[in-house]
Amino acid sequence: MTGRRNGRPLVPAYLSTGGVARPSRNSLERLSVLTGTGGPPPAGLPAAQHALLALLDGGSLTLMECAALLRLPVSAVRVLAAALTDQGLVSARPPVPVAALPDRDLLERVADGLRALKL
Repeated sequence: MTGRRNGRPLVPAYLSTGGVARPSRNSLERLSVLTGTGGPPPAGLPAAQHALLALLDGGSLTLMECAALLRLPVSAVRVLAAALTDQGLVSARPPVPVAALPDRDLLERVADGLRALKL
């Protein structure tokens, strides 16, 4: 979306979703990882959904990153991503839960050990 010089977008965010205010699924979180499935976009895809699909072409981004790159609110990108997921054009993976992350102290001890080997 292009914006005015004062930073306000020319097109309000709710128009990018076609007036849809709530996503079709509530499973998308801010750190959900979106990946394009690589299929060709169907004809008649709204411009904002097409922009999100083009952004995900050949890679994965979180919902927050997509919102920042598209300069849209997270809530609007959540609606767009849910619609694309429903169509099978985007796959969404939930974020890694905190409990599954490695222990920070263990990582620091490993890093210290590697630094000691280097000296």
